[in-house]
Amino acid sequence: MHLETLRLYCDVVRLRSYSRAAEQNHVSQSAASQAIGKLEEELGAALIDRTQRPFVVTPQGQSFHEACLGLLGAWERAKAAVGAAEARIDGTVRLAAIYSVGVYEVSRYLQEFASAYPAATVQLECLHSHKVVEAVLGGEADVGILSFPPNDRELVVIDLPAETMVFVCDPNHRLARRKTIKPSDLNGEGFVAFEPALMIRKAIDRTLRHQGVQVQTVLEFDNIDTIKQAVAGGQGVSILPRPTIQAEVELGTLVAIPIAIPDLVRPLGIIRARHRALTPTVERFIEVVRGSGAMKPAKRTRSRGRAR
Repeated sequence: MHLETLRLYCDVVRLRSYSRAAEQNHVSQSAASQAIGKLEEELGAALIDRTQRPFVVTPQGQSFHEACLGLLGAWERAKAAVGAAEARIDGTVRLAAIYSVGVYEVSRYLQEFASAYPAATVQLECLHSHKVVEAVLGGEADVGILSFPPNDRELVVIDLPAETMVFVCDPNHRLARRKTIKPSDLNGEGFVAFEPALMIRKAIDRTLRHQGVQVQTVLEFDNIDTIKQAVAGGQGVSILPRPTIQAEVELGTLVAIPIAIPDLVRPLGIIRARHRALTPTVERFIEVVRGSGAMKPAKRTRSRGRAR
């Protein structure tokens, strides 16, 4: 088993496409398919269910994907440790992130990075997803962090652990005491949704259609905070990434319940411009982010702007 095969597998899962993953890893589609097949033989488990269209990652495949991300992150950190004495890590990392990630996830990366490299700083700006991409491609940001990273030839995408999506309601809702939400439980529910143009809305709609579920969209917003406020006010239910509602769950203003729908996650990724060289400081920041999955949340950091 080679690291290249693990990277290829992670790209297949992220992109939900053998052909695009093969292109990103500079191999043929046939070679990519054969490599994943040999990986399944070696593991003695089916990672991808190819009988469905589009294909579905099996529970074993999802667990293996998460483990692969950890292995690849550990390898990058090991390489960085070897060369740690060769380059001074200082200067500024210009980071663009979507608002929900900037508030709920990036703070823990910044704390670890500041602790490891006190001579370096991170300048965080929160933007809409398309603005994150524009900032990275236009040279206004060194790296970006966003959900549903685009498949763009001009970008390099580095996978981060995906966020589990959960059913969210107010504590007095009829489903609030359930241990698990079945897809059929959502039929006819008043739903507080993301705006139709957002990738997360399209992903949720696609999943619900695949499950034969029809909800009644009552409100649409372009940001998670407003959706949470509407749900807490009893105006409907929603589906949101678990990390973004943790504080409200602890306060008791929202209830989060697992949904019995495979692969209902929000993928996250780091993006950088393919043809722009990175400074050692930016490279080290990326390595810290990739290795921070098990960290505890840190203090919230100040951003230059707010976007959803």
